[in-house]
Amino acid sequence: MARERGDRGGRKGRGDDDREGSEIVDKLVAINRVAKVVKGGKNFAFAALVVVGDQKGRIGYGHGKAREVPEAIRKATEEARKSMIRVPLREGRTLHHDTQGRWGAGKVIMRSAPAGTGVIAGGPMRAVFDVLGIRDVVAKSTGSSNPYNMVRATVDALKHQASPRQIASKRGLKVQDIVGRRTDGVGAAGADAGQ
Repeated sequence: MARERGDRGGRKGRGDDDREGSEIVDKLVAINRVAKVVKGGKNFAFAALVVVGDQKGRIGYGHGKAREVPEAIRKATEEARKSMIRVPLREGRTLHHDTQGRWGAGKVIMRSAPAGTGVIAGGPMRAVFDVLGIRDVVAKSTGSSNPYNMVRATVDALKHQASPRQIASKRGLKVQDIVGRRTDGVGAAGADAGQ
């Protein structure tokens, strides 16, 4: 259901994103026909859900509603560009650590993966990872299959990602102390067991 639509070079908008020098990619995740019941019958419209990203660690999502499909997609894309967040990535290809996200009945679990694993995720989650620039990840949706809740839960999980540099600055330590601690702890336990 996800359809890729590159940034249209011919149409210059307000120029906000063009000045940043990064290519924004957007994907249409879901489109629904919705109806409003009025006195004279039903008014039909379309609701679109779009995710956008620069494939270098920035992601945003938005939804729009209009009488025509292209207008609904345009509104959703504009909202998504306004709500972009930065996500720290390890080596620019995977997550720093395993994480879980939740939004309403949507629940997702995401795990970092070694190089060459690929994107093991389905539906709306795959669209989020594609525009974010993640190339190796294992993800599972354990809750609702509603695309709106799945996208929001995925973004919620990504907001909880923290790089070793961020953790070190919060704790007042060096990055080597944070990253090297795992091997030091294992080495100390192994030395104690050997005695």
